[in-house]
Amino acid sequence: MNPYFEQVILSASPIELVRLMYQKAIASVADARDHLKAGRIRERGQAINKAYAILAELLISLDSEKAPELAANLKRLYCYMQGRLIQANLHQKDEPLEETGRLLRILADAWLEVPETRGERDAFAADETEDETLDCVAVMA
Repeated sequence: MNPYFEQVILSASPIELVRLMYQKAIASVADARDHLKAGRIRERGQAINKAYAILAELLISLDSEKAPELAANLKRLYCYMQGRLIQANLHQKDEPLEETGRLLRILADAWLEVPETRGERDAFAADETEDETLDCVAVMA
């Protein structure tokens, strides 16, 4: 990992980390689209997998106790986007990638409006005892 980027991550607040994750997911989807157009199958798959993994991390960071409705809505949306990434990879189509990138940009823009507060580390602490990614199968079914 780039030492500068590693330092940014280590010193970032929880809100900043979420924003960074969205930016990385957006960049991964854009890379996947470029690789799809160029016919680079392996690279396309790697970029899609990276975006999928970031969505999985966002899923496990949801706190359904502090904001149950928001967490439930984001969970459905993250699972939907993961499903679209799978479709893009299986069918080698751009439309699911374009849609996922658009949704990620909307969410990233919304996170820019979230104010950072002193107590945000406690407010956005992830409960890593539950594996939210397993629930995506049920949401997508």
